[in-house]
Parts: sequence; C-alpha cells; structure tokens
Amino acid sequence: MSSILTAASDIALVLDRAGVIRDITLGQSDQPLVESKAWLGQGWIDTVTIESRAKITDMLAEAVSQGVSRRRQVNHVSANGADIPIVYTAVRMDEAPGKVVAIGRDLRAVSALQQSLVEAQQSLERDYWRMRHIETRYRLLFQVSTEAVLMIDAGTQKVIEANPAAAQLFDQPVKRLVGRTFPFDIESANEPAVAEQLATVRSHGRADDLVVRLPNSGRSVTLSLALVRQDTSTLFLVRLLPVVDQSGPDAGPASAGAAFKLLESLPDGFVIGDADGRILMANRAFLDMVELPTLEQARGRLLSQWVGRPGADLGRLLATLREHGVVRLFGTALRGELGSSSEVEISSVALSEAADMQVGFLIRDVGRRLLPSPRGARDLSQAVEQLTSLVGRVSLKNLVRDTTDLVERHFIEAALETTDDNRTSAAEVLGVSRQSLYMKLKRYGLGADADASSQDGANHKGRKSTPKN
Repeated sequence: MSSILTAASDIALVLDRAGVIRDITLGQSDQPLVESKAWLGQGWIDTVTIESRAKITDMLAEAVSQGVSRRRQVNHVSANGADIPIVYTAVRMDEAPGKVVAIGRDLRAVSALQQSLVEAQQSLERDYWRMRHIETRYRLLFQVSTEAVLMIDAGTQKVIEANPAAAQLFDQPVKRLVGRTFPFDIESANEPAVAEQLATVRSHGRADDLVVRLPNSGRSVTLSLALVRQDTSTLFLVRLLPVVDQSGPDAGPASAGAAFKLLESLPDGFVIGDADGRILMANRAFLDMVELPTLEQARGRLLSQWVGRPGADLGRLLATLREHGVVRLFGTALRGELGSSSEVEISSVALSEAADMQVGFLIRDVGRRLLPSPRGARDLSQAVEQLTSLVGRVSLKNLVRDTTDLVERHFIEAALETTDDNRTSAAEVLGVSRQSLYMKLKRYGLGADADASSQDGANHKGRKSTPKN
C-alpha cells in the first residue's frame, strides 16, 4: 500500500477520526516537502492557511460519508513564508475503520509556470503600450511636420504614406498620393538622377541631397533620401525641402547650396541651433563625433546632451552669446552616444538678435593637444607637501581628515569658478544636493558664508591647521 501511494502521489497523509495526521508518505517529488516532517501529530486543518480550512472540513466530511472526496486545492503554511499549494483527494480506508488517507499532488511547479506566464504577459502588455505610445508620437510628428515627407516601399517604389505637407506641395489629397509610383510630378530631366540616388540609398543606406524641379508648380525642392528597415520590409524616407531662390542681384558664385556643401564637408563639427541650444542642422563631422548615424536622430535634441557638463557649460556659452553675440575657443567636453569622450573647443555666433535667434556652433576636437596643468593644481600640490611634512608629528587619522578636507575644498572652488559662482549649477556638476553644498561652503568659509565658517573653525579644538589653496 505504501509503495502504491509513493508512486501515485507526491504526498499521502494518514488521518484518524479527528483529522490528526498519524503517518506521512512522500513521493518522488523534485521539491520534497521538508516542512511535512513537523506535521505529525498535528491536525490536518492546522497545517493549512485560514482560507483553506473550510476545504479540509468538507473533504473529511465527504470522505466519511461518500468514501471519496472531490479534488480540492489547499495551501500549506511554509516556514519561509511562501504558501505550498497542493491538490488533495481524501479517501476512506474501509480496512481500517475511522481512518482517512489524503492523497496530494504538489502544485509548486505549476504555480511557478503560471507566475512566469503572468510576468511574460505583463511584459508583453508593457511593450505593446510602449510601442503604441511611440507610434502615436510618430504619427503626430508626421502629421504636423512642415516638411513634405513620403514613405515609399523600396521594392515597388509605391507611396505607402504621405503627410499633409506633401499633399500641399503636390497639390493633391493624401489619398491620391498613396499608391503612386515614385518619382512622379518631377521634371523628366531629373528622373535619371533620382533613380540613381534611390539605387545608392538602397545599397549604401544614405546618399547626397539632390535638387529637383516640380513642373506643375515651377518650384525647386531639395530631395533627401534615407533608408528605413521595418521588420522584414525596407522603406525609403523621402523629404522634400523648398529651395530658397538665390537668383537675386546679390547672388554670387558662392550660392547657398555651395555654402551648405562646404559646411557639410568641414572636418570640424558644425551645428545650427535655436536660442535654447536645440539642434536644427548638423554636418557629418558632428554626427561622427557624437556617434549618430543620421541627422534625424540629432535634430530637435538639445546640444547639451553631448556637449559640456549638465547645467554648466552650454548655459554659460549661450548666456555669453546673448550678451556679446560671439564666443571664441570655449573649452569643454563632448560625449558620444556609445560612451566615447573628448575635449573640444567651441566657437559660436548668433545669427540674429530676435527672440527666435539661431546660433551657429563650430566644434573642434582638441583631445590630442598637449593640455596645460589644471588651474590650481600647483597650489594643491604644495598644500599636500606641507601636510606630508607633518608625518610623525600628527596622527594618520588627522592627516587623512585634513587632506580630504583640502581636496574637497579645492574641487568645490573649481566647480564655483566653472559655473561663475552659480551654486545650483555647481551642486549639479559635483553631484551633490544644494543643501549639502551650502553646508560645505559654510564649513570651508567660501563665499558669503566665510564668517560663519571661521567661527565654526574655532570650535575644532586641537585640530591642526590645514594649508589653504
């Protein structure tokens, strides 16, 4: 009998008339019920959670009256706090009157699978809603963009999407543009060049911009192509930008198109941004410096995401630019998307004095130059040498404390100098809270808190004087 119960169940409980566990037989489970060793002599109903006790009472009553009970799941109390789910069937033992055998199957493996399924489902739901939000933002940008944009299937070259700006440019509703084969409504003389650009984009992923003419409106537009991969399909992203007429009396051999090509070919990074430092245009050299493949990934983002320290450098540069109109050789750091960093110099000029002014940034990598020693490093070194001379006269604990204070004060002074004494920006640069920075300023007697700091210093009895920077 015992061997049958072992083979047919994960656990079998032999109960007396009062429902007290008199014997336990364990099956070959992957997760043995070690807690069951403590159940002997206890009431079966006392080993389960409160919500399972009614099920125990029902199973015992059914086993006594009908010989066998329905299968019911109960949860046993575990020593580690996690419930143990087991499904039981209670059977009356006719050969041993008054005794009942509860045959159980361990559901912990099933419960773990169910939990994993729930977590996977929740993860899918989160990913689904994240994709929905991304698609919503894309649709909104696509619809409100002032640039004419077409999405074209790379295999058939048919338009699959067009925004309202494209419908206005071609003077046709969006529904009539969708399904047309690109190129269309372009002068026949430009069509071979467009076909060549499409082939170049298909093989290399990008191509130079091309100026084409629309015969219906007589306008010239700059055709910009990019390759977009979506699942197993490949699409062309076509942007059509109006070309500014440069045929006036002031037009010379250096036209706007030629000037743009020169800036695009510069070995140094060149960026045009708005008054807040938001990128409107950038050349290939800048995209290489920040490790971005396309201009679309940089356009609309703040230059401070890659250039300068947060809350410090770019804000100072723009403030100086608003005041003087030009900034030369501003030293700062540049960070790439993939983790690279380099030292750069920025020269900048404001293109207009209006509230919506545009700013030009010329960014040059100077990381390979031999940089001078940091300002104040010599003073700091001399102060450390003075502390070193105290070895043997002052305890190591006091030397370490004074050296730490010296270095901390040095870097706080450097941060204040970098941010033009802007304490909020200095706290952000140092990675501390403003309250913490104010306490340290008061402690070291820096700025307006010098008097309080000197009074605080008088209270440090027996402390050796620390050389000042």
